[in-house]
Amino acid sequence: MIEIKVDIVGGSLAGLSSAISLKKYDKSIKVRVFEKYKKIGYNAEGRRCGEAHSLMPECKKWIPPKKSIFNEIRIGETVVGSEKHSIKAKPNITGFMLNRPEFIFQLGKKAEELGAELITDHKVKSLNELDGEYIIDASGCPSTIKKIIGKDRGIKGSTYQQTLENSNAFVPDRLKVIFTGDPGYFWIFPRNPEKREVNLGFGTSIKTDKNLKKELEKFKKEHNITGKINHVTGGLIPLGLQRPLMYKNILFVGDAGVGAFTFTGQGIYRALISGDYAAKCISKGKAKKYPRMVVGAFIKWDTIGKIYLYPSFIFSKINQDLVLSYFKYFFNFNLSH
Repeated sequence: MIEIKVDIVGGSLAGLSSAISLKKYDKSIKVRVFEKYKKIGYNAEGRRCGEAHSLMPECKKWIPPKKSIFNEIRIGETVVGSEKHSIKAKPNITGFMLNRPEFIFQLGKKAEELGAELITDHKVKSLNELDGEYIIDASGCPSTIKKIIGKDRGIKGSTYQQTLENSNAFVPDRLKVIFTGDPGYFWIFPRNPEKREVNLGFGTSIKTDKNLKKELEKFKKEHNITGKINHVTGGLIPLGLQRPLMYKNILFVGDAGVGAFTFTGQGIYRALISGDYAAKCISKGKAKKYPRMVVGAFIKWDTIGKIYLYPSFIFSKINQDLVLSYFKYFFNFNLSH
């Protein structure tokens, strides 16, 4: 039997879901995960997102361990101008606020238990360092491998987030998203109940000259949100599928491949599922089917998101009130269907 070797670039959600799934589908596959930081999960990028995770029916295998969960989310609030909508969690969809570094750490432990080799403190700088029959790029946004091969395309937005401790905006079971006319949105997500933390952030889906930190500070002042800043993060966010999804023997997963949901920026479950899909295709000797699988899984929501994104971009150049009016119609239409 010919041994298959797979090199994975990136030891976060997508990379570790790939490693775990590869070993589960075929334990004979040799799996190496290259992580640029010294520690898995507990590193500079372990909290580089809002940390909200909706457990969709198709990813029940990625239920977070209890120690990785801060809160179970029961209500999502959306504000568009003067309109407010509350959506209760559906029976088959569970929302969590994660201790994301701990969740990643636990995935790393599972990958090692199954026989994957985790190589930390190693930043891949050249494809010559990788000799696997297949390479899975789970390096995030911007993608390490796509930069090397000159194929870093796809729509990208920007985010800035503060974690506030002892915040008056903390509500344990509720997410809140406030859409603006930029187009963009603010979010208030409850984190650690013991510290009454919230993740408070601002994201834009278009290129902007605005200072995101100043916008967030302005929002805090307008809404009288208080709390001590104990963590700051942010950066690029890939909006929707980031083609190519495969190049020669390289499969792109997570932010490097499937990106985040264009409409809300949600990307955790997409990262986990895409890693599993890549592993399934490789283990069954059908790697070339991977792009078709992820397009089939995500194209509907990507299309919906882009129907919002492109007109919003045009309207924002004319009048930001048009963005809010369009979004109200768009949101109400999808809510009624």
